[in-house]
Amino acid sequence: MKVIFATNNLNKLKEIQHALGNSFELLSLKDVSFSGDIPETGETLEDNALQKAKYIANRYDYPVFADDTGLEIDFLKGRPGVHTAHYSGSRDSIQNMSKVLNELGETENRAARFRTIIAFVSDGDFKLFEGKVEGKIALDKNGEKGFGYDPIFIPEGQSRTFAEMTMEEKSQQNHRVRALKKFIAYLSDLQTQSSL
Repeated sequence: MKVIFATNNLNKLKEIQHALGNSFELLSLKDVSFSGDIPETGETLEDNALQKAKYIANRYDYPVFADDTGLEIDFLKGRPGVHTAHYSGSRDSIQNMSKVLNELGETENRAARFRTIIAFVSDGDFKLFEGKVEGKIALDKNGEKGFGYDPIFIPEGQSRTFAEMTMEEKSQQNHRVRALKKFIAYLSDLQTQSSL
């Protein structure tokens, strides 16, 4: 089964390809010759993921999935949330992390979670899948691996940030991978049903 992943983020694409393995043929936007921006004007992660998937699904004759991920910090009343990617006013992850660390200051309440929503669109229907990982915000940036907020997010039960972990270690407790596992199970059921 061929499925388009509606993202221009090469880091996300690598992470998803790693998690999918050979189960399905993943097509990138480059594979289908799409260039340009995909709108993300929703008020929630669910809205954004669905908007992106529908936008690409309306242009190509393949099933499409898109995701949206938010970092939700308790002390900041759920911010940056849906604005995670451009929280500082730009898409620069260093600036975004600096803004979060400055807003948190020395507070002890550093509880946070990453939440990913995957929206799948096929034949006019859609389905949503959620993945979540609880954790906390580090006092400072640590680690060179990963991307986005990985250098400041410590998943629950760990002492290292996502950026200090290998891709294999990160995928054991990753929000996107958790949503993806639910999505893969759904796709596998679809494949099984279509072959009956």
